[in-house]
Amino acid sequence: MADSELRFEGTDDYIAADDLKNSVNIATALGRPLLLKGEPGTGKTMLAKSIADALNFELIVWSIKSTTKAKDGLYIYDTVQRLYDSQFGEAGVDDVGKYIHLGKLGEAFRSEAQTVLLIDEIDKADLEFPNDLLWELDMMDFYIPETKETVSARQRPIVIITSNAEKELPDAFLRRCIFHYIEFPDESMMRKIIAVHLKDIEERLVERAMKRFYQLRQVSGIMKKPSTSELLDWLQALVRGGVRPDRLTREIPYLGVLLKKNEDMLRLRQVVQGDKQDMSLNPAVP
Repeated sequence: MADSELRFEGTDDYIAADDLKNSVNIATALGRPLLLKGEPGTGKTMLAKSIADALNFELIVWSIKSTTKAKDGLYIYDTVQRLYDSQFGEAGVDDVGKYIHLGKLGEAFRSEAQTVLLIDEIDKADLEFPNDLLWELDMMDFYIPETKETVSARQRPIVIITSNAEKELPDAFLRRCIFHYIEFPDESMMRKIIAVHLKDIEERLVERAMKRFYQLRQVSGIMKKPSTSELLDWLQALVRGGVRPDRLTREIPYLGVLLKKNEDMLRLRQVVQGDKQDMSLNPAVP
């Protein structure tokens, strides 16, 4: 199947907005990486899994850390193992290729079938990391000097790159990507997401919980706003705890499911104590 024929329409467990689906399909047709930004909890990482599931492709995940170097994704030359083998007289030490291990990008290039490659949280690495990948993502090959071998992509992978906007990415890198910012779901989209993940939940409980959830996200000074996954967890906690919808008009039970920073807990208490604030935001621990 050619790239131009691939169409992503979402999956049963991933509700994608039309503009997001269009961005995926444009990036696939043009053979460009899709760079996703958005606040945590908007489904950036899960999108790659959804694309792989929808197209029946293997998903290869390259999780980026602060210490990750671009070369790590290409290959690793295990000099320590080779030295160890030479000391103990192991056969085949002269075969350098035995000690070359492909990284995640190398695995995607070597795959006989097309894959989805997720480069997750690229902004965690140093500033040079994105630029160091420009050639490989453009030309779809890289050179291994130890074996004098060029590894070329047998099938161009669908490359999904996520960023939490912790630092700016280089312009040269951005020019090579299709960009999409995933907006936080509005109430209509959130209802669809809840319907997919939580079956047979009381409608009135969902209605009251969503009102409190979006109200909490609007409190000024909250450092880490609750995300979609935290709303889903909270709804399950409310059901398991037997919390009735009317109780949510007076307080927010199981607040620790929604807020994960002590500073945010303190900020909410300050808001509740304000004369003009809605006292229904009162945190409660059942």
